[in-house]
Amino acid sequence: VQLVESGGGLVQPGGSLTLSCQASGFTFSSYAMSWVRQAPGKDLEWVSMIYSTGKVAEYASSVRGRFTTSRDNAKSTLYLQMNNLKPEDTAVYYCVRAASSSQALRAPRGQGTQVTVAS
Repeated sequence: VQLVESGGGLVQPGGSLTLSCQASGFTFSSYAMSWVRQAPGKDLEWVSMIYSTGKVAEYASSVRGRFTTSRDNAKSTLYLQMNNLKPEDTAVYYCVRAASSSQALRAPRGQGTQVTVAS
């Protein structure tokens, strides 16, 4: 299983970013996928999960209504569209192969991508 995140960067509060996660080494279309994040000095936090078909997604209350996760199974790629970003969204974001929040917090992670929200 290989997961490579990209798309992070520095953005002002209220701005937007789209993260991508390129998956390989497994049949991407067969698995639910999740995003997790870790802010400096804080515990790992589950962000979102999307089922294998891409038709249903779930979100943490802290991001619901601002973040949208999607996937392109033909490209084995997972996305996280982040709008109305807040300073508290600053974290390293990881994609993981997981079908629940608890599973996501224990799943192996790649290198992640840094998102910094600051003015």
